[in-house]
Amino acid sequence: MEKRRFRIAGVEDYEQYIGAKAVERIIKKAKNLSDFHIANVNSTYYGGGVSEILASKTLLMNSLGIKTGWRVLHGSPEFFTITKKMHNALQGGKINLSKRKMQIFEDIIFENAVRNHLEHDIVVIHDPQPLPMVEHYRKRGPWIWRCHIDLSNPSRGIWDYLLRFVEKYDAVILSLEEYRKRLAGPQLFFMPAINPFSLKNRELKEEEIDERLKHYRIPTDLPLVVQVSRFDKWKDPEGVIRAFKLAQKEVDCTLVLLGSVATDDPEGPMVYESLMGHRSERIIILSHQDSVLVNALQRRAAVVVQKSTREGFGLTVAEAMWKGAAVIGGNVGGIRCQIEDGVNGFLVSSIGEAAARIVQLVKNKRLRKEMGQRAKETVREKFLMTRLVEQYIDMYSAFEASYRLPGR
Repeated sequence: MEKRRFRIAGVEDYEQYIGAKAVERIIKKAKNLSDFHIANVNSTYYGGGVSEILASKTLLMNSLGIKTGWRVLHGSPEFFTITKKMHNALQGGKINLSKRKMQIFEDIIFENAVRNHLEHDIVVIHDPQPLPMVEHYRKRGPWIWRCHIDLSNPSRGIWDYLLRFVEKYDAVILSLEEYRKRLAGPQLFFMPAINPFSLKNRELKEEEIDERLKHYRIPTDLPLVVQVSRFDKWKDPEGVIRAFKLAQKEVDCTLVLLGSVATDDPEGPMVYESLMGHRSERIIILSHQDSVLVNALQRRAAVVVQKSTREGFGLTVAEAMWKGAAVIGGNVGGIRCQIEDGVNGFLVSSIGEAAARIVQLVKNKRLRKEMGQRAKETVREKFLMTRLVEQYIDMYSAFEASYRLPGR
């Protein structure tokens, strides 16, 4: 039996998108970090943009010769209920942060610290869930907190509580300058990026798209309006349904809400169940982990919607734009950095605006095509994984120069 050969996409595969000079530059920079060992820690292996980014970034880093690992928190349902409330509060929601909740949170983090031996040259902690881990290690090198959520208006109580952990980090990375906080240490701003070679983003043949949609019994006789996102109140799936129902009064189309429930989000099943009463022949609500289905829907959609009311970045916007989709996004957070209103998509601030843009795009195929072409070019220029990896390499190199690592 012939032995199977395995391969992951390397930086050379991006040459068709970023050019040979950029590829050579990244490879040269990476060689200076060939003996580094880096660890990433977050709270879920799948579901949401953070896991999407880590899955691709860690592989690309390793392909460049930089040893880059990925650890995932383990915790009880009660722990993840608390961290979800913290996440919501950091985006402006309310939280009753009792001593009991803080104790559960900190105890589970301590248990994870005991299990994980983070004696790496650099440790990157993602989002608030694993934030206190920094307290339980004698740091060998710099620790960095990478917060992916919207910190523009956090609840004062939760921010004051978490700040004592944040201040122990050597640097903080946020997605946007507008999320900057008053901190003693340095803050950097890295916008997320996509992997064009992943199952979710690679090119699909028309027959592959047809097969996936047929498998899930998604009708294609009318234009598709699609939103792909976690079942999360901040993604406003209820508002998408209401906007679609308004649009239906003027155009015939089908809505597909495709979502997933991340392992660290106990509210997801409740949000999903709350939508079930809206299902109909033309309102299809699905909960599946199927990257090829996401790809197929975003490629076949007449309109892709991401009507978030809070959004750290909104990676599904870039994913859809990469496929040449006409995207309607909520006028919030990182979505504003991806969509230039009226140029490569539309930004909306209400259900009525969303409905009007759905009608406009469903009626105007030429506009959809022109916006989609400009959207794909935007992603090629700004939101491919090589750009993000190079930013991390530059940061790691700066730490090597300024932070005396043991044995170096």
